[in-house]
Amino acid sequence: MRPKNILVLVAFILLCEAAGAIGSVFTMSAIPTWYATLIRPSFAPPNWLFGPVWTTLYALMGISLYLIWSAGWKKREVKIAVSVFLVHLALNAAWSWMFFGLRSPITGLVGIFAIWIFIIVLFFLFRRIKPLAAYLLIPYFLWVSFASLVNFELWRLN
Repeated sequence: MRPKNILVLVAFILLCEAAGAIGSVFTMSAIPTWYATLIRPSFAPPNWLFGPVWTTLYALMGISLYLIWSAGWKKREVKIAVSVFLVHLALNAAWSWMFFGLRSPITGLVGIFAIWIFIIVLFFLFRRIKPLAAYLLIPYFLWVSFASLVNFELWRLN
């Protein structure tokens, strides 16, 4: 791997991690206040688990994005896949505002459903270009599926 490519890989990972950092602005202040008052389902993970899981998932997303970019930025299919990814990443960052910022499980549920759909679309777009990039999204898909269930139950119970 050339030094330029290493820098691009690191930049893509940092871009994805930044989406998480943006979302955490809304999350961190709401956890000890509003979120602590919610009735949570018995299968809701402990709060400490979210940081390590999301950090790992954002890193995998950044690697996946790098693999797509490295397939040839000048290719139309690569530009489309990267564009869809970036829209999805913005929506991912906005979810924390939807759920925690607005203190609205139903708005969060709508947002997370949209993210879930985007992940499916990204999987198929990425698989056509570089299958490994698509497979790196599977843990993210599974976590968002689980998080969607938790979000639904938070809405239903509260």
